[in-house]
Amino acid sequence: MKKYLPFYLLASFSIFCFLLIHFFDPVFIREHIESKTLDIRLHLRNLIEKQPSTKEIAIVAIDEKSIAEIGRWPWSRAVQGELVSKISSGRPKAIGIDIMYSEPESAKADNKLAAAIKKAGNVVQATAFLTEDTEKSQDETLTAPDFLWDSAFMEVNSVPGIDWKRWAVKPEKVNPPIDVIAKAATLGHVTNMPDMDGVLRWDIMYVNYGDDCYPSLPLQVARIARSLPMKETLLYGGSGIQFGTSFIKTDISGRVIINYRGKEKSFEHISAGDILKGRVRPALLKDRIILVGTSALATFDQKVTPFSANFPGVEKNATVIHNILNNDFITKSPGLAELAVILITGLILVFFLPRLKATPGVLLGFGLIASYFFLTCYLLIQHDIWLNFATPTANLIVLVAVGTVFKLLTEERQSRQIRAMFSSYVTERLVNEMIKNPEMARLGGEKREITVLFSDVQGFTTYSENHKPEEVVAILNEYLGEMTRIVLKWEGILDKFIGDAIVVFWGAPMKQEDHAERAVRCALEMQRRLAELKLTWEADGREPLYSGIGINTGEAIVGNIGAEGQKMDYTVIGDHVNLGARVEGLTRRYDVPILITEYTVDALRPGIADGSLPGLDITGLERVIVKGKDNPVGVFSIQQLRFDEKSVITECDPDKITRLTEK
Repeated sequence: MKKYLPFYLLASFSIFCFLLIHFFDPVFIREHIESKTLDIRLHLRNLIEKQPSTKEIAIVAIDEKSIAEIGRWPWSRAVQGELVSKISSGRPKAIGIDIMYSEPESAKADNKLAAAIKKAGNVVQATAFLTEDTEKSQDETLTAPDFLWDSAFMEVNSVPGIDWKRWAVKPEKVNPPIDVIAKAATLGHVTNMPDMDGVLRWDIMYVNYGDDCYPSLPLQVARIARSLPMKETLLYGGSGIQFGTSFIKTDISGRVIINYRGKEKSFEHISAGDILKGRVRPALLKDRIILVGTSALATFDQKVTPFSANFPGVEKNATVIHNILNNDFITKSPGLAELAVILITGLILVFFLPRLKATPGVLLGFGLIASYFFLTCYLLIQHDIWLNFATPTANLIVLVAVGTVFKLLTEERQSRQIRAMFSSYVTERLVNEMIKNPEMARLGGEKREITVLFSDVQGFTTYSENHKPEEVVAILNEYLGEMTRIVLKWEGILDKFIGDAIVVFWGAPMKQEDHAERAVRCALEMQRRLAELKLTWEADGREPLYSGIGINTGEAIVGNIGAEGQKMDYTVIGDHVNLGARVEGLTRRYDVPILITEYTVDALRPGIADGSLPGLDITGLERVIVKGKDNPVGVFSIQQLRFDEKSVITECDPDKITRLTEK
């Protein structure tokens, strides 16, 4: 018990800190970290279960096509009035105009638009309430135009114990539409307040301006669409809104969490030009909710959402209207469940980690993390509940880290295990070389001509998704084991595994004059062995793997790179190493198993010329300029001939140069 005391103290301190962090809910954690976990879960939801389409709401968009036909934006209000009239003739339930008319154009044009809005009788006009902090005198009072009061809540109730006016969004000023248009329409605010990371996740259902509260444009549109008089839309400050027979819960500031359906164009978009030109029958708009807004490049109110950095504001409003009508906003947990999770999972780890070895302890910790992650995903996907993920998970990670380090420091750090662990990261040949030459273990490096080989399994992500994890691990281990054996046979330095990818180099730490030939021979044998494995896998009823190999030769920095005394890797870095990785990626473009660069071909030419390097068929494909480079490089495919056949080289067409944009 006594030997575990440091762990118990550190673990208790961690649990206490994360309980405090979650209780006080710092805004930088909530809006920079926790909100990102919500975005991830929303993406997962849409991957698992696409949101059903809806015909109830449509957007009449002033898009590039409309501007090309009608003329540059902004159009005359006479034209916009004609657009409203044609939409209204289809008898939609409600029309929301997400365009500002705060400045007059001309009496004739303004009156035509106002007349069209008034005749429609169901138009909600966007109104700008400005929330920027501005200096104003203590004696200055907020006054609203008389016509604005007609759009305010008729009944505002205070809930006992909630000082909602203190937390309500209070605009500094209002910039309403011009009188003639404002008096013809119902007004709704379009105030937005993104999170600190710039993403718009919340919508403000009402703002408190002066002595009155004003509903948002989406709320007004939804109200008119449901034929609800204003007196049946009751505001309970800091609590929610009675919307007919349903109750929309808000936070204390009158905000709701938008339940986005996906990327832009999740709702039907109808080109405004098609309506003006009569290509859309008005009957198609009957009994629908129509929002009018801009979507052409550089004309629209661009929003950043969890799904897109280029989301039209009018579509955000369509999403909120859909949420209101279905009362399916995302509900944020009040926090008690997360406090319980922090405490309970923390106590579980405090009890078990000292009694388990490092590996089972880590598995237990990450098992709890995975379980909690799936719980939060389930609640969001099935019940639209946002359960905080960051603080409970961070506590688990800290506890697992503390427990693991404690184990390593007190029980499992022995020289034999360190030697075994070190040998598992690098080849035995490199270990022996470093033992013979201790100066190699020092931080630093040297410039060497080397040949680097990159091998990657093609389509491995799709393969992983279509097979059970144990099947993926089994076939990957078999593949990597065989490839490693071949690499060591040709005396390559196995730099690293990156998932299913293999990085190998020749020419260091010991000099190898034939490093290019070794790399090519190794690559050919790797593909031959993979072909044999494919036959075995297919005979066993397993789907085979396919790989691409890229090889490049040139100068690179070779040596121990990292933090001296902490973590160092014997590796290679430099432009030629990066080029080798890019060339491997091109095997998919040219549908060949092996690609080598002209630099590797140049290194092979002397052996081919004097006949000491037989059995190779090297074919130039084309000269390419890979992303991030300015000079073209020739790429060649290579095939094995009979060993007694003279090697042949077919050169690339020097005038055929392709610039690639992909990595």
